[in-house]
Amino acid sequence: MPFPPVADALQHPNGLLASGGDLSPPRLLDAYRRGIFPWFSPGEPILWWSPDPRMVLFPAEFDCSHSLKKTLRKGHYEIRTDSAFERVMRACADRPGKGTWITAEMIDAYCELHRLGYAHSVEVWMNGELAGGLYGVALGGMFYGESMFSRQRDGSKIALAHLAAQWQHWHGTRGLIDCQMHTLHLASLGAREIPRTEFVARVQELINCTPVADFRFEPDLFQ
Repeated sequence: MPFPPVADALQHPNGLLASGGDLSPPRLLDAYRRGIFPWFSPGEPILWWSPDPRMVLFPAEFDCSHSLKKTLRKGHYEIRTDSAFERVMRACADRPGKGTWITAEMIDAYCELHRLGYAHSVEVWMNGELAGGLYGVALGGMFYGESMFSRQRDGSKIALAHLAAQWQHWHGTRGLIDCQMHTLHLASLGAREIPRTEFVARVQELINCTPVADFRFEPDLFQ
């Protein structure tokens, strides 16, 4: 069944559009191309969302604190992409006492998207260990951020800083990083809310941009 128009999404809870279906690659990609994403808890049907407003990060607006700038300049870490995608997902799901929406079903679905070249991980490695990272889906000039984690101080912030800088390097001021829902943490890093109508219009433009052929990051963007 096709998705309803995003304008039909509920106001309470904000953005709930549909339930059911599956997490097959065609359905997931169709959802992202329409500005829709899945988010549901274990035991629930698959729920599909398109909130209004939408939290996004314009890469040039990434707010890098003084301490984070020092960390990025020192470079006492290694940035890798797509070398441990499933490990990143499982690390994002590892939230003791808090629960997670990243179920085994979601991990299987996004690992398949990764195998097909649509889902990617940005990883921060320190002393040979995975210290932080994030994952999401890339379509043209859109990067749909899904989740991030830290095991060392600023691990996720380093990953997002590199993603923002690389996305701007690849797509200029046109590129956009979707953050889905408002959080104080994301707002502190420069993300902001825009109306859903604006978000969907940008998505329709950006998904038609030439996709990145090689999802490898420049190692010296902050040197």
